[in-house]
Amino acid sequence: MNKKPNLAVVGATGVVGTTFLKVLEERDFPFENLYIMASAKSAGKTVTFKGKDYIVEELNEHSFDKDIDIALFSAGGSVSAKFAPIAAEHGVTVVDNSSQWRMDPSVPLVVPEVNPGDVEWNKGIIANPNCSTIQAMVVLKPIYDKYGIKRVIYSTYQAVSGSGVKGISDLKNGMEGNDTTNAYPHPICGNCLPHIDVFIDNGYTKEEMKMINETKKILGDENIKVTATTVRVPVFDSHSESINIETEKPFEIEDIRDLMASSPGVILQDDPANNVYPLARSAAGTDPVYVGRIRRDDTVENGINLWCVADNIRKGAATNTVQIAELLIK
Repeated sequence: MNKKPNLAVVGATGVVGTTFLKVLEERDFPFENLYIMASAKSAGKTVTFKGKDYIVEELNEHSFDKDIDIALFSAGGSVSAKFAPIAAEHGVTVVDNSSQWRMDPSVPLVVPEVNPGDVEWNKGIIANPNCSTIQAMVVLKPIYDKYGIKRVIYSTYQAVSGSGVKGISDLKNGMEGNDTTNAYPHPICGNCLPHIDVFIDNGYTKEEMKMINETKKILGDENIKVTATTVRVPVFDSHSESINIETEKPFEIEDIRDLMASSPGVILQDDPANNVYPLARSAAGTDPVYVGRIRRDDTVENGINLWCVADNIRKGAATNTVQIAELLIK
């Protein structure tokens, strides 16, 4: 792409959409024209970006009749199902943050530090993976490349911002002594809910199956055995994950630490003797994936335990999406 692209942000007034704009501004993403789109209830509002005011347009069937090159979507699965194909038919490349297209075999599922080359075979839609998958991939890919991976066990501790405005308000309300719930079936304050998204017939939740299936797709390896338990915890921002990995080849634990320290997008915080390990509070508002508590799992031949934390709204959604757009303009 030689010229600066014309850019649309769809779902611009939501938690992720507003972060799209923040990240685009911070990274000084180049563009010619910017179109801000959202649902009818947000249409007509004013959004300020780089010191300029933009009127929010209502997303409709004709939104992409104008000359748009790239559209960043964060407006939910049903909106994406309807409007991403319309945009693609108009020659727009959609980077979609919903779960709608992730497992479609004709749609690349991309984490730029992991599989950047996959953007090249897009047919107009590129999917942004699930937030909890993204941070795990940034950590797993270097290990996969060097040692191979047989099996992964995920246990996640996910922030309420992953449920959007309703999740945030449930936790705030609970902290004020009000147990009224809008996002969850039980109060989240002082609680851990082993229930993210809906339960399906096999007893897993959709969130757990997303992590299982997306891991295989992004790494391009259907033979990896993956299982997951995903838990919502009373934290506002940043998902934390305990990841247990069984590698194909033997390793020295110091080599794993060195590998993490030198991997793109990863910051090693692994000095437990001095209480240094990744924390949700310090990851919030930043883009890297933090990893620590790296230690051998002696119950299997080549086992590793580690702890990783990342801001789920930034790296887990908005920043990853903008990074994909940056790959497109390269």
